[in-house]
Amino acid sequence: MQIAAIIPARYASTRFPGKPLVEIGGKSMVMHVYERVKQAQGIAKVVVATDDERILNHIKEKGGEAVMTSPHHPSGTQRCAEAANLLSHPIIFDAIINVQGDEPFIEPQQVEAVAQLLTSSEVLIASLMKKIDSASELFNPNIVKVVTDSKGWALYFTRQAIPFVRDKEFDNWLMHAQYFKHMGIYGYKTFILQNIARLESSPLSESESLEQLTWLHYGYKIKMGVTHHESIAIDTPEDLLKIINKL
Repeated sequence: MQIAAIIPARYASTRFPGKPLVEIGGKSMVMHVYERVKQAQGIAKVVVATDDERILNHIKEKGGEAVMTSPHHPSGTQRCAEAANLLSHPIIFDAIINVQGDEPFIEPQQVEAVAQLLTSSEVLIASLMKKIDSASELFNPNIVKVVTDSKGWALYFTRQAIPFVRDKEFDNWLMHAQYFKHMGIYGYKTFILQNIARLESSPLSESESLEQLTWLHYGYKIKMGVTHHESIAIDTPEDLLKIINKL
């Protein structure tokens, strides 16, 4: 199976303009992601998909691969779909892994885990989840939760804490149920990526502001793998400051 990893990197972030180019430990955030993904086994190509020449030139100056995409994509999925089309010659990739450009601590093993899930003929979309161990994560609406069936197929994604534990105090919920947070990485069979990129957003997706709910709405199943690695997304300048202080 030929798999390409695409890293969407948009310059005009509402909460953090220019985010892909901010430096962490002397290296840009997007290059941290790029170099970590390059270490993953079984990935034939790694490319950054951007809408800004500053990011494009930065990646190429550092010896990486990048493609220019439209500035009008509503999400990273559409940007990945366009990039996949640009990469389809001379090689047609069987699958695409979408790695968020704001997760500079992603582990190569996480990329490999998604790639492994995609080797199954029944898996058309794959992603990862990690067990939640703290109440602060559980009740944080910025951390997306996922519930699955017994075989690991996603049933629902939400910003709320689910399942609801009846007759128990909120602080004790983790003692009575397992909770998982969704990690910011997706894998798709290439033809499925092109399909879901054209879907009209569903009501649940609009309510939660989670595009994967649109895929579930239209009947596309998402296979979830479990990871034990913590991958920290940087959404705001405050997030970056916390990371720098830790380093």
